[in-house]
Amino acid sequence: MTAGIDFRKIIMTVVMAIFGILFLMPFIWMISASLKIEEEVLTFPIQWIPDTWNAVANYKEVWTGSMPFSLLYWNSIKVTVLTTFTSVFVSCLAAYGFAKINFKGRDVLFIIVLATYMIPPQTLLVTQFLLYRWVGLYDTHAGLVLLNSFSVFGTFMLRQFYLGISNEIIESARMDGAGHFRIFFNIALPLVRPAIATYAILRFIWTWNDFQYPLIFLRSEALYTIQLGVQSFADEHGSVYSLMMAASVSAIVPLLIIFIIGQKHVIEGIQLGGVKG
Repeated sequence: MTAGIDFRKIIMTVVMAIFGILFLMPFIWMISASLKIEEEVLTFPIQWIPDTWNAVANYKEVWTGSMPFSLLYWNSIKVTVLTTFTSVFVSCLAAYGFAKINFKGRDVLFIIVLATYMIPPQTLLVTQFLLYRWVGLYDTHAGLVLLNSFSVFGTFMLRQFYLGISNEIIESARMDGAGHFRIFFNIALPLVRPAIATYAILRFIWTWNDFQYPLIFLRSEALYTIQLGVQSFADEHGSVYSLMMAASVSAIVPLLIIFIIGQKHVIEGIQLGGVKG
């Protein structure tokens, strides 16, 4: 029986390894293409290791060419970090309120908030555009930050974790004279840290990869994020695949760094959610 179980595990491991390699192949090809001269990019069979290394010239062209990638990076980092911090903070406060504060109409209000998640964001673009033009937030990074700072998904996700905190802990702190803000910052927040880290990483990735909102709500090239910059770079160098792959690799490096740093917290958050479920 034991030998049979081990054999099945070996087969499953091999199958999962094959699927993992297949999923990684486009990413590996992108990196490989960014290191080659243009003539070797589309050769068949694929040359994973370039015969002629051209990495310095490709990446130099990307970073010192017509599109200022250093400025694009700064814009994206500023917008993404501010959006992530604001969204996490607002979602944590809202989730705690819906989970641990009893007030009249709380459940009905939460259902209404949750129902807004079913509204496609595209249906609100015209209204948001007119409103932003009216209040002066159009073509600003502040407006871009506000667009993603209020998340129904983040509120719902974190509320589920707050519900797992024992009410006795909250009541004990309240009997000792602690108010809601002190309970929130000193007790509730540390207990859901893995969930907060998970949502923060997801929000960072979503905001960094966002193309729709910057395309509509930014007009000045000096305010462009990395996604708009890559698109503009593609319009200029779309037929040069080696340069396009170098630009794409440059655009995803921060995401890889964030995920590598935060993957432990993501796994803890998933495990914690699985236990609670």
